[in-house]
Amino acid sequence: MHGVLARHRRLVIVIALAALTSTLSSLYFYRIGSLLYFGDAEAHLNIARRLVDSTTPGVDQLGSPWLPLPHILMAPWASSMFLWRTGIAGCISGGICFVAACAFLYAAVRRLFGESPACVAVAVLALNPNTLYLQSIPMTEPVFLAALLGVFYFTVSGSVVGAGIMALAASLTRYEGWFLLPFVALYFLRKRGWLPAVGFSLLAAAGPLWWLAYNGWYFGNALDFYNGPYSAQAIQGAAWYPGRGQWSTSFEYYFTTVRLVVGRPFVWICGIGLVVAFFKRVYWPVFFLALPPFFYLWSMHSASTPIHVPVLWPFSYYNTRYGLAAMPLAALGAAAVASLSPRSTLVAASLVVIAVAGWLWKPGPETWITWKESQVNSVARRAWTQQAGEFLRGRLSPGDRVFSGFSDITGIYRVAEIPLARTLTPNNGVAWAMATSRLDLFLWERWAVAQTDEEVDRAVTRAGSKFELVRKVKVQGAPDLNIYYRQEVPK
Repeated sequence: MHGVLARHRRLVIVIALAALTSTLSSLYFYRIGSLLYFGDAEAHLNIARRLVDSTTPGVDQLGSPWLPLPHILMAPWASSMFLWRTGIAGCISGGICFVAACAFLYAAVRRLFGESPACVAVAVLALNPNTLYLQSIPMTEPVFLAALLGVFYFTVSGSVVGAGIMALAASLTRYEGWFLLPFVALYFLRKRGWLPAVGFSLLAAAGPLWWLAYNGWYFGNALDFYNGPYSAQAIQGAAWYPGRGQWSTSFEYYFTTVRLVVGRPFVWICGIGLVVAFFKRVYWPVFFLALPPFFYLWSMHSASTPIHVPVLWPFSYYNTRYGLAAMPLAALGAAAVASLSPRSTLVAASLVVIAVAGWLWKPGPETWITWKESQVNSVARRAWTQQAGEFLRGRLSPGDRVFSGFSDITGIYRVAEIPLARTLTPNNGVAWAMATSRLDLFLWERWAVAQTDEEVDRAVTRAGSKFELVRKVKVQGAPDLNIYYRQEVPK
């Protein structure tokens, strides 16, 4: 009994330290103003807000490209104007998932290698600045990390139901969650037989089946998330990028990304640890945690998923966060090395120091590649979002509404503290279709906000002199943003 309590006490300590680390990290990124640098972070936050605040709120506001669970988890917090405006809504759900991920990792690795290696694994994951940044902002990575490590723990501990529930969560968070399902089903088939494997499959497959049905019902195409107008395939198109159709180049770019995310010297130590794990017959954990990195390697080669890093052509930043998929595998490798001397505090401490040494040698976010990507790629968007939001803040009279695009433009209303229920945007279905097809009859909005020559801007031009251009926001590297106003609206 005393041993059980001691084991739970250690788990509680891990959870408490993870929660403290998450909170301090989120406060740091809030203080330096980078919670919403990523365009995707802004978009995820605004989707969560649209679920409860829209001209047409409801489940259809989830859209089709991104899976729904992160937005659903974020929605209660995003319903607060303060938490939405500041971006803190994303810190809360992300932080909770980060703590859950640390707990699952600790519990699973403790079963495999013991107490000290488990602590090393959690420290390696939790002290990596790229992990900390992504758990602090409204992204899908922390939710998937929790689900992935939940499946990891429940397969190691032998719980079919637990693994099924966490696999369901993974399949509703990121598409690599779908990729995991057949492998976990085969694992249970081999370990437990047909009935547990079928039970897991029925539970886990409910996520993809629901998403196919949702896309078919709301968008008329069950595969709209894959080949629809907002899908990754449509965005990338046939454009060539390094690694497309080339396994060797895909591996070079992805492995370089992993080194930049995990840490250059430490990734080799973790590689040695994975060899140690194999010699210790820890086959399934290594195989399972290698699946997400392989998914991204495969996606680079075959599924229109480019990754750009600053040390390889075209010497830019794009999708570097996909390197985070290798962090659980790296943590397992570090734990395996620690298991060679499981009672040595010196070995454990040395591994943790090596893991963070690169970040301590050059402290500050400039060396954290995921943060740097978000900062570099958002300069123009942040500038016009802030300028337009500050212009609109306080200018709308009671009852005034805005005719607008959505996507990045939604950030303007967050800055201006304008509820999305006072906007008419393409995600408002019939109301949008009526307004854009018969501007003379159904366009009742007093304000319009649009980038030059996009759909809303062209509609305002067709409306003629009814709208007056009252502000043009010009930012280098972005289309001009136009803000229109009209004195009279239809009654």
